[in-house]
Amino acid sequence: MQIKDIIRKVKQIEIRTRKKTEATLMGQYHSAFKGQGMTFSEVRPYQDGDEIRRIDWNKTARFREPFVKVMEEERELTMMLLVDISASMDYGTQTQLKREFVAEIAATLGFSAAGNNDKVGLILFADKIYKVIPPQKGRKHILAIISTILSAEYIPAEAKIDKALEYTMTVFKKKSLIFMFSDFEDQYDLKMVRIAARKHQLLGLRVFDQKDNEIPDVGYALFTDAETGKQIWANTSNARWRYQFAEQQKQKVKSVTDDFESSSAGFININTGDDYAKFLYQYFRKR
Repeated sequence: MQIKDIIRKVKQIEIRTRKKTEATLMGQYHSAFKGQGMTFSEVRPYQDGDEIRRIDWNKTARFREPFVKVMEEERELTMMLLVDISASMDYGTQTQLKREFVAEIAATLGFSAAGNNDKVGLILFADKIYKVIPPQKGRKHILAIISTILSAEYIPAEAKIDKALEYTMTVFKKKSLIFMFSDFEDQYDLKMVRIAARKHQLLGLRVFDQKDNEIPDVGYALFTDAETGKQIWANTSNARWRYQFAEQQKQKVKSVTDDFESSSAGFININTGDDYAKFLYQYFRKR
């Protein structure tokens, strides 16, 4: 994708997503992701109704009258966008490539966070970590993240989801919001998903194309795995073969969904033709 095409797509995405964010998602995001704790603000004289456990005993003893610590909710959060850039994500048969769809959803989440004065960071991964953009605030930073997702070189290798989560937990100690984008076609360590979900607020977003789930009848066809390069011939006119393929995909998706939900993490399946804002709105409301 040429630079001028990336700039044009970034502008288009900004226009579309800012409207959706302001009209639909901003309020729900704010309500769903409130502060993660309390932080010290100031000390003031004790007033009727103040909690005894808030008394500052050192200052009370010094001035011989009761003082209490005033605490405030920690409002600022950190959002990390983990994006799978294995080759299977650079694909699409409908209105958008998966990477373009991911960029748009990431922009919506990013602008929601920016409107809430939260920081947003990006991690691109496949078989290893390829790029890290540290969390920052602001519109320009979100636009840079969108551009990075669109312009990334997508890697012919299997996605190591557990390695991406392990890296995130190693680098970001404070509880954060983690949104992981992938088609979840590759194996992963469930234990790492569970650890990440305990430490952070984790949502898996499976971005898929309709052809990932169902193969049309096109006769004999040569299929190539974009990540491993493995090739097979298949007779797609065989109804039984198409049915078995679809059932295998259903079971795979169900297994991943069950893994995330049993780990107390969220999980959303989004087709590249779906209204993703509706899915995000529902998720925020559940929060």
